[in-house]
Amino acid sequence: MATEIVVPALGESVTEGTIAKWLKKVGDSVAVDEPLVELETDKVTLEVNATVAGALANISADEGATVEVGAVLGLIEDGAAGTASSAAPATAAAPAAGGAPAPSSTSEIDIVVPALGESVTEGTISKWLKQLGDAVAVDEPLVELETDKVTLEVNATAAGALGSIAAEAGATVEVGAVIGKISGGTAGAAAAPAAAAPQPTAASSPAASGGDSDEQSPAVRKLIAENNLDPAKIKGTGKDGRLTKGDVLAAIESGSAKTAATAARPAPAPAAAPAPAAPTIQPAAVPRKADEREERVRMSRLRQRIAQRLKEAQNTAAMLTTFNEVDMTAIMAMRNDYKATFEKKHGVKLGFMSFFVKACITALKELPAVNGEIYGDEIVYKNYYDIGIAVGTEQGLVVPVLRDADQLGIADIEGSIVDFGKRARDGKLTMQEMTGGTFTITNGGVFGSLLSTPILNPPQSAILGMHKIQQRPMVVDGKVEARPMMYLALSYDHRIVDGREAVTFLVRVKECLEDPQRILLNV
Repeated sequence: MATEIVVPALGESVTEGTIAKWLKKVGDSVAVDEPLVELETDKVTLEVNATVAGALANISADEGATVEVGAVLGLIEDGAAGTASSAAPATAAAPAAGGAPAPSSTSEIDIVVPALGESVTEGTISKWLKQLGDAVAVDEPLVELETDKVTLEVNATAAGALGSIAAEAGATVEVGAVIGKISGGTAGAAAAPAAAAPQPTAASSPAASGGDSDEQSPAVRKLIAENNLDPAKIKGTGKDGRLTKGDVLAAIESGSAKTAATAARPAPAPAAAPAPAAPTIQPAAVPRKADEREERVRMSRLRQRIAQRLKEAQNTAAMLTTFNEVDMTAIMAMRNDYKATFEKKHGVKLGFMSFFVKACITALKELPAVNGEIYGDEIVYKNYYDIGIAVGTEQGLVVPVLRDADQLGIADIEGSIVDFGKRARDGKLTMQEMTGGTFTITNGGVFGSLLSTPILNPPQSAILGMHKIQQRPMVVDGKVEARPMMYLALSYDHRIVDGREAVTFLVRVKECLEDPQRILLNV
């Protein structure tokens, strides 16, 4: 008999929580009232305890998933059933007369699409990491799922063999859908020795360092191909030594894998050597095949979602952009004076973004419409300041959010932004970190942009665009001087923000940046 593990009541007005950590693994024995899993809400962290004794038979919601009150998190096989299941491996391990494992039950366990986060109801199967008949261990990744925000792995909840695949790569699947089955018992025991045989050879090959293309995610394979890298030269830090996107980006930055890759590229040249009699002009005259002139790649769900949201913003909002420029002399001088001391004390470099965040918050407090949004026929004014910081990645633009940024110090803001950037490149940002936000800042200057008109991040009503710092001649006290100048652009929804408010907001930001003491003194 199986007993469900259910999300308990979390308190008044709290309807959902996030799974912070599972304290037990599938197959572990549990006692009555023993903690099984930690749940985190916006107010407290609490443990969900076992209501019966037995063994943890199934986990249906992984760590990081958002779950509602009453949702089923997993199953406990209790009473006699739990005892029987724990005894089954011992029976299977005992050899029969012919030296083969004794037969056991051939039960099948569903591979289910887990909860994917708030408002996310479906995903796309990116890649199956196992093939039919392959042996699988508990918690071993089986398949990669891609949503419009993150890519995640679905792990095995039981040991055995992959018995069936119900949804192939590229299929769109909903939360809770069964995408395959794990066959346990005899099938799992029989498959394990067969899969184990080639492992010593694979372990000794260079691919075991993470270079086996069959074990790489689509993002990793794309980066390796685009940058002509040799995956055998890159050390994998992922599960079972697999390459992560962060490993490849680190190799690109260091250049450690490029020499071998570029050296390997001329290898196909000998194949072309046996054709000396052909006229040299002929290869250039032969037209390319159609599939060589074009390449069609299916849009990722993240890219599709970006396209959808940006087009919605253009179609819905009465979008307008106003511009100004800021003299960065004071900020740059302050940064040069204190950057060494700041980094030594706080362990993070002093950048420019924290000053812009603080300046924007000062202006948002004075002009609340810029921090609001339209909801139906109402205007929602927000008395909190969750600032989105746009981060460019290989997959597309993501906007992690600094929660309650008005309560953060300069060091906290800089540290959070560095962390966001690193985890965005590695694809490790959570969906909770990219939802919400009352105002967004985007910095096209890091790519060399001198001027642009950013598009709103709906349902927000405004977005600030930063640009490249450029030395330009400016008249200061009647004299022409070279000053480090930056153009600022504020795109806003004219339905809620008037021109006067938009211009005043941008002027206020300019004043705070040109005289940063205003930020410290809140004047």
